[in-house]
Parts: sequence; structure tokens; C-alpha cells
Amino acid sequence: MNIRHLRLVAGPVLALGLVLAGTAVSPAQAARGAGGGTDWLSGQLDEGLLYNDQYGFNDYGLTADAAIALDAVGGHARQEAAIRKALARNVDSWTTGADFGSSDQYAGSTAKAVVLAQAVGAAPRSFGGVDLVARLNGLIGTEGPARGRIRDAAEVDYANTIGQAFAVQGLSQARSGKADDALSFLLKQQCSAGFFRLSFAPATQRRQSCDDGSAALSTPDTDATALALLSLDDLATKGPRVRAAINDAARWLKRTQKDNGSFGGGASTESSNTNSTGLAAWALGETGSCAAAGRAAQWVLRLQKRNGAIAYDRAGFASGRDGIQKTERDQFRRATAQAAPGLRYLDRRACSNG
Repeated sequence: MNIRHLRLVAGPVLALGLVLAGTAVSPAQAARGAGGGTDWLSGQLDEGLLYNDQYGFNDYGLTADAAIALDAVGGHARQEAAIRKALARNVDSWTTGADFGSSDQYAGSTAKAVVLAQAVGAAPRSFGGVDLVARLNGLIGTEGPARGRIRDAAEVDYANTIGQAFAVQGLSQARSGKADDALSFLLKQQCSAGFFRLSFAPATQRRQSCDDGSAALSTPDTDATALALLSLDDLATKGPRVRAAINDAARWLKRTQKDNGSFGGGASTESSNTNSTGLAAWALGETGSCAAAGRAAQWVLRLQKRNGAIAYDRAGFASGRDGIQKTERDQFRRATAQAAPGLRYLDRRACSNG
């Protein structure tokens, strides 16, 4: 995901640990799942970057998503190294408005860049000659109700909960003095129902919590919830508030999972799709909700093509039947980057409680 524009199974489990939910998943299918997705994704790289040849630009945010997926699944060290080199070379183009003669700095992209650097074994304090941790620290509110909130240093602030989740993960691993404030603000974005909203309240507003927001502002969002859950689970130290937030988010995901195992996204992506379902499978699997993760992974598997690419939805799968066209490639790349890691939970042994 480019931040600017991150129930129980009814049926037995096979001896091999493969989840069964209506249709058996063979060992070959399970092996092809996550690995096939990341193999296809790595084959899309051009000198370490994902180039959008429909509109003619290097997509740095999507390239980072791909690297994070490759790292999660494993087996692509050479491609991760190529991405590390390419993104380090273009770090300012990715995280600032320097290419347009602007001094803008984008908090969500910077937060993702910190996590990307950590995932591929680079130093975020000297990535491409930039101290990304210091840059991100400078984009975090220091006082008032918005203390700990990430914000863009730009005319328009696109910062949201997904970027906040990346900031918490990256700053905590980097042992930043701003990590605790960022975490506190992230936890405010979780409603009492368990989900995380996507959009923040205006920074000047006195009440910044999800429960205090309007119905329009505090709409449930599967992707934001799954990514926040993954970031919280990644924390080395988890106090009672973090553990409660993880449990509440996992319960909400399981309550909202559709009967066929799939998930919709937010207000504008309510229909079942592999981006949201794959992220939910990933988050549920990492936090021990093995049956729900397996059911979500099975739904995603049905929309994976033989070459490993994952379609966004049934319509996308049908349209790519005769090959993935230039106009469809971006959608397949985004879906595969978010969904491929979730396919690991076709095998229940991959689950944290498996």
C-alpha cells in the first residue's frame, strides 16, 4: 500500500498442518501460495524498483511494500538487496518534495522508509545518507492533544493511522525517544469496538480518539486495523494496554470476517478483496488466530494465478485470464504485495499458535 495516495474453521486439519475449509489444500498449493506470490513480485522489479509503465514513474512506496513482503516470506535476499540499494539512492525522492523544488516532508512515507530499512538490514539512521529516524522524529507532534501524532510538513497533511502504525514499529525498533508518544497516539485511533480508523481528527481538535470522532471520521477500516495489529505485535515489550489492543483488534477482525473467509476494506472498499483479506490473514496468523487466518488465506488462494500473481478480486482475476495487461499490472502488484505473506497460513504450522 502506498500510504500517500500499509470464527473458527468448520472442518478438520490435515496431518500435514494444512487448513481445510470446504476444499482441501494440497501441499503443492500451499507451497505455491506465498512463495509463488513473492517469486512473481520479485520478477516485476526493474533494477530494484517497481516501475509503473502505465503512467511512467518509479513507485517507491509500492517497492517498499514488496520488500517487506519478500522479507516476511523469505528466500529473496538478492532482490531485497537490490531494493535496499535502489530505495536508498532515491530516499529523498520518495519521502520529500525535493524533486519538485519543495521542502515538503511526508511522514507516512518516512515512517515506511524506516521500517523498510530495518526489514532489509539497512541502518535507518544513515539510509542513503539520510537519518530517517531523526527526520521522522521531527514530524511527530510534541504537545497538546495531538502529541505523538505524525504529520506531513506540507500544505496538505495526508498522514493517517497506517503511517502512524509504521512510525510506532520503526521508532520502537530504533529506540527513539518519540516511540512512546507515537504509540500512545496510535492506541487512541482504536475504537472501543476493536477496530482502528484510517483518518485522524484535525490536529487542532481537542479530542483525538476514535471513540470521540464522528461516524464518518471513525469508520471501521480492515487494512488500518490489520497493519496496526502487525505493528503492535512487533513491539519487543508489550504492556497491558498493547496486549489489550492486540486482543481487541483480533477479535474485531474475526467478528467481521465473511462466511467465505474474506474481508472487505474500508468505507470505499467494502467488497471482498485480496488486499484486505491477505493483510487480515497475515495479522491474524501472527497473533495466533490460526483458524481465521487459514480461512482468509484459502479465499486469497482462489484468486492467485498460476504464475503466482494475486488478483484484487474476482473481476480482476477474470480480466487477467489472458495475461496481465499494462493497465492491470499495478493492481496485481499491490494485491500480491499485501496478500502473499498471508498465504503462509494455508499451513497451520506457520501460525503463531500452530
